[in-house]
Amino acid sequence: MAITTFSSREFNQDTGRAKKAADKGPVFITDRGRPAHVLLTIKQYRALSPKKQTILDLIGMDDDGEIEFEPPRLGDDFLIPAEFE
Repeated sequence: MAITTFSSREFNQDTGRAKKAADKGPVFITDRGRPAHVLLTIKQYRALSPKKQTILDLIGMDDDGEIEFEPPRLGDDFLIPAEFE
C-alpha cells in the first residue's frame, strides 16, 4: 500500500491525480506542512469502519430481543378534567 502526500494547493489543482493515488493507498492532504485530511477509496474506508450493530448487539441481548415491560398505571388522578373560569 502506497501512501501519498499532497499539499492543499496541489490537491485543489489536481483532484483527479489525488483520486488515482487513493486507489493505491491513503492520500494525506497537508495544510501548511501538517497533515489535515486523508483521502480514501470507499473500499478502504469501509474496511476501517466498525461493523454496523443493531440496538440488541449494543445492549448485549440475545437475538430474540424479547423485553418484558409493564408501564406503571397512572391512576384516576391523572384524568381530572381541566377547569376553565
